[in-house]
Amino acid sequence: MRFVPTLAATLFATAVAATAPAHAQTTTDHSTHHAPAVSAAAEPTSDGEVRKVDKAQGKLTLKHGPIKNLDMPPMTMVFKVSDPKLLEGLNPGDKIKFAADNLNGAMTVTAVQVLK
Repeated sequence: MRFVPTLAATLFATAVAATAPAHAQTTTDHSTHHAPAVSAAAEPTSDGEVRKVDKAQGKLTLKHGPIKNLDMPPMTMVFKVSDPKLLEGLNPGDKIKFAADNLNGAMTVTAVQVLK
């Protein structure tokens, strides 16, 4: 399916751009320009148990409870990880809290906390 803007959408976008102050982009703080984005989903919020750690593929198999932000029921499934460092120290059987998101169409773990 291809998005084709309507005349109303095009006119609205043009009006918004035309009313933006000319100086709006002249002072930009670049100190965090290349820092990784932090979202509300970055906080571990779902419970899980590690079933398999695949460092070579950057994947993690979890038996997990509900993942509210993804409207996902409990199940066992394979996730990508947003950073291979998230896999360090994880072993099958570990109980964890984790955060996951749909990144570019792939279910991806974005944060992990091992429970003691």
